[in-house]
Amino acid sequence: MMELYGVKIGRMSMMCRTMVFTYTLALAAMAGLVGANAFMPQSWRAQFNLGVIHEFVAQAQPGPADFADVVEAVKPAVIGVRTKVIAERNSQLVSKAQLDQFPRRGRPEHEPDIPSTSKRLTSQEGSGFFLSADGYAVTNSSVVEGSDTAEIQTDDNRIYRAKVVGTDPASNLALLKVDGRDDFPHVQLADKAPRVGDWVLAVGNPFGLGNTVTAGIVSARERNMTSGTYQDLIQMDASVNPGDAGGPSFDLNGNVIGVNAMIFSPSGGSIGIAFAIPADTVKTVIPQLKEKGSVTRGWLGIQFQPVTPDIAESLGLKEARGVVVVDAEPDGPAGKAGIASTDVITSINDESVKDGRDLAKKISQVKQEIEDLYREYGD
Repeated sequence: MMELYGVKIGRMSMMCRTMVFTYTLALAAMAGLVGANAFMPQSWRAQFNLGVIHEFVAQAQPGPADFADVVEAVKPAVIGVRTKVIAERNSQLVSKAQLDQFPRRGRPEHEPDIPSTSKRLTSQEGSGFFLSADGYAVTNSSVVEGSDTAEIQTDDNRIYRAKVVGTDPASNLALLKVDGRDDFPHVQLADKAPRVGDWVLAVGNPFGLGNTVTAGIVSARERNMTSGTYQDLIQMDASVNPGDAGGPSFDLNGNVIGVNAMIFSPSGGSIGIAFAIPADTVKTVIPQLKEKGSVTRGWLGIQFQPVTPDIAESLGLKEARGVVVVDAEPDGPAGKAGIASTDVITSINDESVKDGRDLAKKISQVKQEIEDLYREYGD
């Protein structure tokens, strides 16, 4: 007989002894993490606080057993999007010296160099999702660029013709409309931004294979990977491949947290760095596209640079935030308001401005806020 924590144990096989010893070491390691004394002097029994360990384990938040229920609910709302555009291709100029390498076959003696222009029909493929039962769908503007219509393929392999209602290249969003039905499966935009570390499910149509689901986590927020100033992209490690552009990314409640937009990859395939347009941006852009087919944004008419720690110190600012005005157009909104060179902008409508990108984002939203007020209260 032997005794372990006051419990008498009979003869054990070598395997059982190994399991008990391994479990004992595991408890000791956990006690070292949550207990006051990790080295357990004297007696093991005296130092173990099993109640704390059990509470620690009980409070742990395990990941979901699977994503099947969420996927089953949202997948019917995800669509494949295909457009066809006519592209012109200019062939290289053919010089007389090159022509002389071939038989003349009746060519004139002095034949001029003539560029050859040909037109060909090309297709662009991506993904999207229905945002309402009456057939309004969201995708990337890059997927439908140059086309007034698009071909929609639903999850049940039905094909529909959609009208391109409007596009916004600045945010890379587009709105489509499929007529003839008012019962399309659709999804909703998330009410709040995801946290870094939250689960995310990306659904799209990679390589034209049909709706496909990948899972990952939110890796970072407020990324700006393009020259545009209106994007605070969500970074995630869920696989996003060619054909997934414009598809939705979901949280575990089945709400859209973003629209898949681009990847960062030296090979062109997924390496775990993908970016999605936040749902908040979709909420701002899509209503304007639905109403007028385009997006209007506020502007200041200034050139600026960020407030660095050195600039903040020289200007006597407590912290390095906001922007310094380098130049203001005299006839621009800022110039007319009296803003001049060397002024520092630290807030808009009492909202703190972190940097130039944040300033551009806040100013771009002012125009829409004013229009919303006019719409609600009239002139």
